[in-house]
Amino acid sequence: MAPIPTPPAEPQDSPEGYVGLDATDAERLARQRGWSTVRSLPPGAIITMEYRVGRLNFEVRDGVVARAWKG
Repeated sequence: MAPIPTPPAEPQDSPEGYVGLDATDAERLARQRGWSTVRSLPPGAIITMEYRVGRLNFEVRDGVVARAWKG
C-alpha cells in the first residue's frame, strides 16, 4: 500500500490582514508570503466547498478585499 502523501505546510499568515487592501496588491502580497493559489471572487459567487491547502480566497468589492479565508 502506498503511503499517504503529506500536504505542504500553509504559510503562517492571517487572512484577516488582507481585508481592506487593494485586490491586486493583496494578491501580490499573498503570493510573496507563500500562498500557492490566490482566488479573487465577486460578492455572492457560487464556489465549490473543497478545502485546498495553500489556497487563499478573497471576496472583492469595488477592487478592495472585503473578506479573506483559507482553503
